[in-house]
Amino acid sequence: MTKQASKTSIRKVLISAVMLVTALCLSLSISISTYLDIKEQRLLIINKLDMIAEIVSFNAQITLIFEDRKTEEKRLKSFKAVDLVKNIHIYDIDDVTNKPVFFTSYNASKTPPVPLKVNSIEELKVPRITADYIELIKPVIYEDKVEGYVYIRGGLERLNEYINTKILVDISLTLIVLLLVLLVARGIQRRIARPIEELSILLQDVSKNHNYSTRASGSHIEEINILASSLNVMLTRTQNQIERHQADKLEIKKLNQSLEEKVNQRTIALREANQELLNTLERMHQYQNQIVENEKMASLGQMVAGVAHEVNTPIGLGVTGSTLLRDKLADIKSAFEQKSLTSKQLERFISDGIENLDLIYRNLNRAADLISSFKRVAVSQDLELSSDVNLAVLLDNIIKAMKPELAIKIPKINIDCADDLVISSKAGPLQQIFEQLISNSLLHGFNDPQGNEIYIKIKQENNQLNINYSDNGCGVSSVIKKRIFDPFVTTRRGEGGSGLGMHLVYNLITQALHGNISLDETYKDGARFILTLPLGEVN
Repeated sequence: MTKQASKTSIRKVLISAVMLVTALCLSLSISISTYLDIKEQRLLIINKLDMIAEIVSFNAQITLIFEDRKTEEKRLKSFKAVDLVKNIHIYDIDDVTNKPVFFTSYNASKTPPVPLKVNSIEELKVPRITADYIELIKPVIYEDKVEGYVYIRGGLERLNEYINTKILVDISLTLIVLLLVLLVARGIQRRIARPIEELSILLQDVSKNHNYSTRASGSHIEEINILASSLNVMLTRTQNQIERHQADKLEIKKLNQSLEEKVNQRTIALREANQELLNTLERMHQYQNQIVENEKMASLGQMVAGVAHEVNTPIGLGVTGSTLLRDKLADIKSAFEQKSLTSKQLERFISDGIENLDLIYRNLNRAADLISSFKRVAVSQDLELSSDVNLAVLLDNIIKAMKPELAIKIPKINIDCADDLVISSKAGPLQQIFEQLISNSLLHGFNDPQGNEIYIKIKQENNQLNINYSDNGCGVSSVIKKRIFDPFVTTRRGEGGSGLGMHLVYNLITQALHGNISLDETYKDGARFILTLPLGEVN
């Protein structure tokens, strides 16, 4: 005896699916964001501690040469206002043994001294991070000669407090979002499940009380409306059939002589009605399955996560650069107000400021380019009017315009297109399609600047333009072959690829030019795309 399959309901499936997808997306997004944030905060602390060590090293040059411990001790006491600094040691180079010896130290309030680190100088030139502290050593160099070393130890209490607070906030935010999603999902499932329950109750009433005169009411959901309409047709036909059957019984009683013939006729009619009833029930089940499948396809979580990841990364880097620049500016201001600003400090600040501004500028441009790509994917290209386009001239202009990009991988571009092939089409979408295909080969296909080739073959047949575009690169990964035209599908996440290029090409071809594009999965020497475009008049 076969085991009966477990049963579930649309309510449970819908709520479970929405909650699961939301929880997974939130967990992944918050986990990645928290990890990157903590990593960046730790890097900022290390850079700040390294900068403090550089300042102490610079100030200690003269005091070490003249062995002025009192001046250096007074100077080190100024770090009481810096909560990050817990311990500072300054070591001098002994003139006899040429080894580092203790010179002076600083210990923050309520912070015990730490053992001397003269035996760990080489090891601590690279910052060492423990659960609660960061330690590093910087040499004191005067006129290209090492006069001593500065050991500095910073605390991570604020970072740990920040981590705990962020985790608590993330958990609270996740619970609030899940609660809101649950409420929304319950509202949606009520709108979908209630009409189905009403249909189920109606069918139960018909089955139990044989009340075929009842009818299903309309619904705000198109598929359920179709189902209710089919059910009403079935009930109407069943009622008519029953009424006819009753009339037939009366007629049979009156016409005993033709009893056998009448029975056969009514039996045939009843068989046909039953078959029609079965067909109607089968269509009803198909509509139910269609409703379930349509609801499963309603989730847009993956696209939202892709957009958030792509845009947040350059914006986060820009914020980081501006924060670091502000901290350096505050240090320069402090040194200027204390009249301890040196030319080297100013020179280093100018250099670091240029680097930070370049970082901010690049990442803001990256965010702007991403947003522009998103807009290009969404904006319709139907507004452009068709015009006469010479394809050979168009390709030549595209190659000239892309010379800076082509100069990196130096591909040889082979074009097989008649010089006098002129079509009536939209030049803008055509130009974007070829530019994006070439950029896709440069970014994803070619790994080195030697032996790269691109082949573009264009041929007009009747009222159709056939375009074969191929390259001899590394080809398309089997993982994304089936999804290459989907948005945010890329193998170069974080390396310049946004996953919108081929989706833009697909939209331009299918929507703006009303054509088709496909990936030749049998092509083994690289990647090949086959494009077909309908044409009007061809000269």
